[in-house]
Amino acid sequence: MSRLDFKTKDRAQVVVEGLYQDLERRIIASPPGQCPVDMAESFLKLCHAQSCGKCVPCRVGIGQLLKILDDILDLNKEKSMEQLELLRRTAVVIKESADCAIGTEAASMVLRGLDGFREDYEEHIRHNRCATSIQEGKQPVPCVALCSAGVDVPGYTALVMAGRYDDAVRLIRKDNPFPTVCAHICEHPCEARCRRQLIDTAVNIRGIKRYAVDHCSETVPVPAAMDDTGKKVAIIGGGPGGLSAAYFLAIMGHKPTIFEKRSKLGGMLRYGIPNYRLPRERLQWDIDAILSTGIEVKTDYDVNDEANIKMIAEEFDAAYISIGAHTHKTIGVEGEYSKGVIPAVEILRGIGDDSMPDFNNKAVVVIGGGNVAMDVARTAKRLGASEVKIVYRRRKQDMTALPEEIDGAVAEGCTLVELKAPAKIESNSTGSVRALWVQPQIAGEADRSGRPRPTPASAPEERIPCHIIISAIGQSIESQGFEKYGIPVVRGSIVAESSSAVSNVEGFFAGGDCVTGPSTVINAIAAGKVAAANIDEHLGYHHEISEDIEIPYPKLMDKKPCGRAELKLRYAKERGNDFMEIEYGMSHEEALQEASRCLRCDFNGFGAFRGGRTHKW
Repeated sequence: MSRLDFKTKDRAQVVVEGLYQDLERRIIASPPGQCPVDMAESFLKLCHAQSCGKCVPCRVGIGQLLKILDDILDLNKEKSMEQLELLRRTAVVIKESADCAIGTEAASMVLRGLDGFREDYEEHIRHNRCATSIQEGKQPVPCVALCSAGVDVPGYTALVMAGRYDDAVRLIRKDNPFPTVCAHICEHPCEARCRRQLIDTAVNIRGIKRYAVDHCSETVPVPAAMDDTGKKVAIIGGGPGGLSAAYFLAIMGHKPTIFEKRSKLGGMLRYGIPNYRLPRERLQWDIDAILSTGIEVKTDYDVNDEANIKMIAEEFDAAYISIGAHTHKTIGVEGEYSKGVIPAVEILRGIGDDSMPDFNNKAVVVIGGGNVAMDVARTAKRLGASEVKIVYRRRKQDMTALPEEIDGAVAEGCTLVELKAPAKIESNSTGSVRALWVQPQIAGEADRSGRPRPTPASAPEERIPCHIIISAIGQSIESQGFEKYGIPVVRGSIVAESSSAVSNVEGFFAGGDCVTGPSTVINAIAAGKVAAANIDEHLGYHHEISEDIEIPYPKLMDKKPCGRAELKLRYAKERGNDFMEIEYGMSHEEALQEASRCLRCDFNGFGAFRGGRTHKW
């Protein structure tokens, strides 16, 4: 008889591990709008199934939590608010006494739910139903729900599959006047809960949009303006949010005027995103279409002055503040005002005006871990820097930049220096940068975002020799003039309601980065759309934006697992030496296959009951 046996996976274990993967995909594809109480009970059942049964708090306690949740969700039982207190007390006891993480984390999940969606629990107890926000806000199509602008993704996907590229662009413009921009640089949150992940992986939505804008007509007409209202609206800021608001207001029949501080429109699309990611001619194509609605534009016009704001308030019927976040945040270390320390936004702004800095044969250090840091690092490499190091106080996996942007920077020759926090900047006798000193960090306890908080390690400071230091640690807004006029500003951001209305200042609205802080282009566009709708209401109208486009019915196809078509990049050694576009669009064959992977949630499942789409707003 053998003393030991070499263990191999039996058939049951292999199948169960496959089911784990299926479950993981199902959780990832869980659409927004689900009842959080129902989901909490489902997760708790999984936790109970994982229990080894050794300790009573886990074996019995989680069962008691499930019983309480079952009673709360049972339509045939009387309930009271005391059940929530019992649920909380039971969870606290389990959290404090369970032997391992299976029990403690299950209890923590329940406690977080009681804090995060208590009103949903109360609605079930009082009225035996989900909260009103779930009933009214439930969006049957996950990709549409997660697009902040509410773009009809299944609709334009079906149109691309049918070869109707102009119609696809028109349908996108119903909610988003920047189809080309988003086809190049959108962070595609719409893919996060794509139901296709139940089968294999998410549909490449951005790639399909890219194919539509690459193959549509040279000019795709915008909708004709509605009857002239005679109302004048000032748009302060010509970035994606301001241009979007102006576009929709012009279609509604109002007269928007854009006041832009720079010499050209586009905001951070022009002055923050390099040409290799968003070619200027492609940006201009969207801007030209927007301006074709009859928008008046005043460039080189700085409104951030109390007198100018007062003039706008007197001469216009409403105003939308969408000034973005274009100023830099200081590093806060000794020597940061040395020669050669440059904010990232200033470099990208200069490049947007075709003013290229000279980094030839210079060692460059970039401080930061976001998309701006990656953009400026890759730009420095293209401008001739001998080496580029990206210094970040956290780990690579904690960077806020998109993974493809980080990988792109590394492929083009940039070096990541992780877990190093800036300590001081060393300069020579003339005040020019010689080196960045950094303090090594260790990944500590998780913060509110879930990322490990960096804490100083008991190690000496390290010296990184360099000629240029680029700060990319965040952006803020210029709000002094608005604040003097009476626009509420808290911690450097303008305060506005969810409707974009500015409290206590009649006729003023605000949205985008100047309200939320630096965010994404699709969020700025969505803010502009919201502002346009509510400004229209404020002016006494109720215009509706719609597109009369017939969407093809889905074809009956076997939904077998199928590979996802990815957008290809130019070779790193080739693309790293110029500012030409780095990404290729899909081939016709790839676009058709990718569009066919869409499960058409607008026609199938719950989507059929809601009509599949919002035809107007």
